[in-house]
Amino acid sequence: MKAIQIKQPGGPEAMELVDLPVPEPKANEAVVTLAASGVNFIDVYQREGRYKVPLPFVLGQEGAGTVTAVGGHVKSVKVGDRVAWTGVLGAYAEYAAVPEDRLVPIAAGVTDQQAAAALLQGMTAHYLSHSTYPLKRGETALVHAAAGGVGLLLVQMAHAIGARVIATVSTEEKAKLAREAGADDVILYTQADFEAETKRLTGGKGVDVVYDSVGKTTFEKGLNILRPRGMMALYGGSSGAVPPFDLIVLSQKGSLFVTRPTLGHYTLTRDELMARAGAVFGMMAAGKLKLRIEHKYSLAEAQRAHRDLEGRKTTGKLLLIP
Repeated sequence: MKAIQIKQPGGPEAMELVDLPVPEPKANEAVVTLAASGVNFIDVYQREGRYKVPLPFVLGQEGAGTVTAVGGHVKSVKVGDRVAWTGVLGAYAEYAAVPEDRLVPIAAGVTDQQAAAALLQGMTAHYLSHSTYPLKRGETALVHAAAGGVGLLLVQMAHAIGARVIATVSTEEKAKLAREAGADDVILYTQADFEAETKRLTGGKGVDVVYDSVGKTTFEKGLNILRPRGMMALYGGSSGAVPPFDLIVLSQKGSLFVTRPTLGHYTLTRDELMARAGAVFGMMAAGKLKLRIEHKYSLAEAQRAHRDLEGRKTTGKLLLIP
C-alpha cells in the first residue's frame, strides 16, 4: 500500500511516499480502507518533532473509510461498516489498522469525506465550546483563526449556543466566511490591533473566553482582553510555542484561567468519544453544522498540503484522498 512515512523530523520534505505492507489486524483492531484522511496541525507538529513520535511512523491522525478485516476479539464493527477515527497514527495511507474502541460509526446522511473532515476539528470545536469553557447564551467569545478548520466550526457552535462571537482573520475573504458562520464582529488583524478593537467592541469589559489556536503571536494580547476570571483556552500554536511566563501575571490581569487542552483528554472514555462524535455527526446530518472542504490532495501531494496549511493560505478543511 502507499503511505506517507516520516523517517526523520523536519519540514514538509520529511514526508516520503513509500510502499508498505497492508497491515494485519491485531485481536482488538479493524483494518480500514481509507476513503479520506484529514490534514491537521497536529500532523505538522509531529512531522516537525515538536510532538515526539517513535521513528519511523506513518503520519495522520484522522481518517474515514470501510472496514475490510477485523481481529478475533472485535465485536462492535464488522467488514463493510463505514467508520471514522481520530487520535490514532497511520491515516496518511491506503489502509490503516485501528483499535476497535477508537472507531465510531459514520451516521447516515454523512459521507466518508465529511466524516474525515469533521471528526477531529468538529470534536475539538465541541469540547472547547461545551466542556473546556461551556459557553452560555449572552456570553462573549473571541475566536482566533476563525476561518480555519476548527475556527469555522467553533464559530457556528458558539453562535448556535447564543454567544456573541468576535472573530479574528487575516483577509476580507476569510472575514466573509466568518460572518457567514455566525460571527457577530470580525477583526482583520492585518489591518487593526485585535486587542484595541476587542476592548472597543466590548466597551472595555473584555471577553469571557479566548479560543486561541495561534499561540506565540496572540497569547499575551489575548490575556489583556479577558474579563476578570476569564479563560484563555490555548488549543494550538500555528505561529509557534508560547514562551514560558510568570504565573503571577494571571493574578495581575484579573485572576485569569489558562488551559492547554487536547482532544485526547476530552475523549478519554469510549462513552465520551461516542457522545462527542455523535453530537458532531448529528449536527451535520441535521444541517446545523456546515463543513467547508476547501481542497483535496492525493497522497503524493501531502507535502503541498502541509505547505498550504502552514502558509495560512487555506480556509476550512484539507483532505488527502488515497
